[in-house]
Amino acid sequence: MSETILLAGTRKGLFIGRSDATRADWAWDAPAFPMEEVYAVAADPREDDPLVLVGSTHVVFGPAVYRSADGGRSFDLSDPSPVRFPDDLGASVERVWQLCPSPAEPDVVWAGTQPSALFCSTDRGRTFELVRSLWDHPHRPEWAAGFGGQAIHTIVPHPSDPDIVTVAMSTGGVYRSEDGGASWTPHNHGIRADFVPGEPPEFGQCVHKVAVDAGDPDRLYAQNHGGVFRSDDAGETWQAIDEGLPADFGFPIVAHPHRPGTIYVFPLTADVKRFPPDGKPAVWRSDDAGQTWHETGPGLPSEAWTVVLRDAFTTDRSDPVGLYLGTRHGALWVSNDEGGTWAEVRTGLPDVCTVRATSI
Repeated sequence: MSETILLAGTRKGLFIGRSDATRADWAWDAPAFPMEEVYAVAADPREDDPLVLVGSTHVVFGPAVYRSADGGRSFDLSDPSPVRFPDDLGASVERVWQLCPSPAEPDVVWAGTQPSALFCSTDRGRTFELVRSLWDHPHRPEWAAGFGGQAIHTIVPHPSDPDIVTVAMSTGGVYRSEDGGASWTPHNHGIRADFVPGEPPEFGQCVHKVAVDAGDPDRLYAQNHGGVFRSDDAGETWQAIDEGLPADFGFPIVAHPHRPGTIYVFPLTADVKRFPPDGKPAVWRSDDAGQTWHETGPGLPSEAWTVVLRDAFTTDRSDPVGLYLGTRHGALWVSNDEGGTWAEVRTGLPDVCTVRATSI
């Protein structure tokens, strides 16, 4: 693989950077999908058929998914893949929040939307069908909107068992299916819900993001609306792992793709003060599944009163792994040495909503 591709979805289009394996110098394509909200991007770099998927929302035509087979150099704008509810539901998709190719089934792509709904494609994103079992879940009337809306923003398919998939939503929490999506069970025991009086409920948590450990598919990590958590039993129970962090609030949590127990977060002061502590952005890393934490290396600005959203932090799969951050003030920060050092590779973009990286 000779080209590293960085895909940054913003509120005014998709920006694509390209570099060689060093990930030191970047060249940038002309913006794609100008003036469209791009909240979801996925890359599935299979050597025989590389695929980039973009979920964009047009002010007139609404949300759709577009495909590229050449690393994002071109998209067939004449053939979008609509993500729509059946007519009998009387509901409309406001935005595609998540696109996730299944690692266990080469033709399956999952999509999460606002309002909270899960869609599945069995033809690599050409068509999508609503997963009715989750839409018809008896908990649905009690799922509420978070500050950013009421949406499924996390989809974690099991790496080898296609019957198992975990989703997270704000608000609603974590749900898991072990029968191919026929039924869904809340998996939130131990996750706080500080905005609800009394003991944490069975569901209704505002989980911001979930990631899966590189070595154990039953070990999950969650950045919550207050608290960072780990589950060692596929989400049945969770325990807090935020001791040692400068703050327990944040949006993304990222797992190292090759090294078990290694995770990264971007702490923010609080839900009503969504800045890095003291205005100093920093990525924090744990190499022991959250037992201890340390701040990663230099290179980030000494002051930036900004936010990194839940899907605006990602990794590639190279060795050493590259880390990529996009901010609400339109900057892109890259580490090509797993957080040892950082560099700002782009500024002046619109609000960055999602970042994905791949190699072809």
